Amino acid sequence: MSAAALSPEVLAKYEPVIGLEVHVQLLTASKAFCGCANHFGSEPNTNVCPVCLGLPGALPVLNAKAVEFATLASLALHCEVRERSIFARKNYFYPDLPKGYQISQFDKPIAENGWIDVPTANGTIKRIGITRLHMEEDAGKSLHDGFSDSATRTYLDLNRCGTPLAEIVSEPDIRTPDEAFEYLTRMKEILLYTAVSDCNMEEGSLRCDANVSVRVKGAPVFGTKVEVKNVNSFRFVRLALEYEIERQIEVIESGGRVTQESRLWNAGEGRTYSMRSKEQAHDYRYFPEPDLPPLLVSAEFQEEMRKKMPELPEARRARMIAEYELNPKDAATLTASREFADRFEAAARTAKSPRRVANLLLSEVGGRLKALDLEQEQSPVSMAGIVQAADLLEEDKISSKQLKQLLDVSFEKGEDFGAVYEREKPQQLTDVSAIEKMIDEVIAANPKQVEQYRAGKKTMAGFFVGQVMRASKGQANPALLNELVAKKLEG
Repeated sequence: MSAAALSPEVLAKYEPVIGLEVHVQLLTASKAFCGCANHFGSEPNTNVCPVCLGLPGALPVLNAKAVEFATLASLALHCEVRERSIFARKNYFYPDLPKGYQISQFDKPIAENGWIDVPTANGTIKRIGITRLHMEEDAGKSLHDGFSDSATRTYLDLNRCGTPLAEIVSEPDIRTPDEAFEYLTRMKEILLYTAVSDCNMEEGSLRCDANVSVRVKGAPVFGTKVEVKNVNSFRFVRLALEYEIERQIEVIESGGRVTQESRLWNAGEGRTYSMRSKEQAHDYRYFPEPDLPPLLVSAEFQEEMRKKMPELPEARRARMIAEYELNPKDAATLTASREFADRFEAAARTAKSPRRVANLLLSEVGGRLKALDLEQEQSPVSMAGIVQAADLLEEDKISSKQLKQLLDVSFEKGEDFGAVYEREKPQQLTDVSAIEKMIDEVIAANPKQVEQYRAGKKTMAGFFVGQVMRASKGQANPALLNELVAKKLEG
């Protein structure tokens, strides 16, 4: 099947309908219902106890910190938090689920009716609804490869059993793979800002399943839904959705019928494969968890959580645009992580021009880091160094060309800007008579360019500024130079 064969006209006939289910591991020190360490990377089956192994007589005790984190996440996602929610047993058999059931929430989750705003392709903002956020525990992990006998055996690591999760279920409001990508990106930003999870997809602390169907545009009902699993990056979510949308359209266009099923995304091949049919809804036989009382989240507790809420990404962007005169793109980059935004703001408040600090951080320093494939934390130029450089520019003590040269030395030698500046100490030339002498020499050597300028081609002024800057070895004060060149040429 080659979905690429579909024409734009055929694709335009259909509308995708997408909903996302996101599982987020909460960053508690211990598990949801016992005292075992909630830690990734331990030796297999070492962070386990009778509770998470489901041994007879072992009783669960709810982790208060998990409740705090789930409440904080719910409020940050604009959900309505229930004052009374119920834990339930979700019954199913799988080798990595020792109890034979998963403690979850069913008809009375901790929170409902939230939303996330995302940018769309036409430049507008779209609100994606969140149906619910509920608490549950994670299952263990089945290991199907990496061992000498993996062809015949599956290994179990039960360390993950009982890890506290928040499952966040969107409304079927998403209409494009790009919207899905933006929704996940903004959700991750919010969760990282609140510090309820590290959202590390490689370690499995954020996992996403995508539900997708297609229908003819204008149709009143949804098409047959397919669940896409095993997608371990936001980029792959987008690619998997693009593939699956086109696959379903081709099935319909060829006279077939889309089957309700779960499919696995194969990143290497860039396609989905059928995993299992879901023609019949699975009966999990939910019933209230008899060993856990109802969860009570009082209005007072919710208010306490609101007071702990940090300034969230969208609000922070809006404030920084107004306060530091940043453009929206720079504000988005600076607020992509809370730690980066905190470091920028701490530095910017000490600078003469926060906007100049942002420009240097993102363009001059950021560009060099990107060229060297380095992270911000690996930069030889500290925030204090960037502030110093910005202030020197603001005070016209160095030119932009001199700054570039100093930064080149910083990166070449792995030294902070301040140390390089103290050693090199380039001086700006501000002597009017010295600059005028150089201007006179350049004008005398370029009579044709003078004629062009005086005939109305005012952009030629840049030519003379460049020639004098070269003659001064980049040391002429730019503002003063521009003023004197204009004066000489007009004379």
